[in-house]
Amino acid sequence: MDMKASMGSFAAALKDKDVWVMNVVPQDGPNSLKIIYDRGLIGTVHDWCESFSTYPRTYDLIHAWTIFSSIEKRGCGAEDLLLEIDRILRPTGFVIIRDSPSILELVKKYLPALHWEPVAAVDPEPGSDQEDAEAALLIQKKLWVVDQSRKNLR
Repeated sequence: MDMKASMGSFAAALKDKDVWVMNVVPQDGPNSLKIIYDRGLIGTVHDWCESFSTYPRTYDLIHAWTIFSSIEKRGCGAEDLLLEIDRILRPTGFVIIRDSPSILELVKKYLPALHWEPVAAVDPEPGSDQEDAEAALLIQKKLWVVDQSRKNLR
């Protein structure tokens, strides 16, 4: 899933792979859905301050490019969006978050509670303007497993 599909470039980059990408155009941005459809891709428009209808599927990979910054400007909570991503992401799935370093620090704070593990990080280029700086974080959702000591409590 590409949570902030502009013109479907993320999906177009993966078109030779045996995958499909749900392109989600944010409701508060430019409506590029026609361009996505013209490229032969699938997509929808959505407001990320609301829950996303996933029935009957979940996703193995979620690409979130500046979506956290966008919703915070609208007064929505990043914590709520993290829970929504956790809900629609399959166990052992991956999330690529590209946003400001301050947003990534906020996300890192919640990783243990969500049972997510950071896999890789890319810091902003040295000397770049901190307001416009973009960093990236690759995260994997872990499979929640009950340890043997808790099973014996039943």
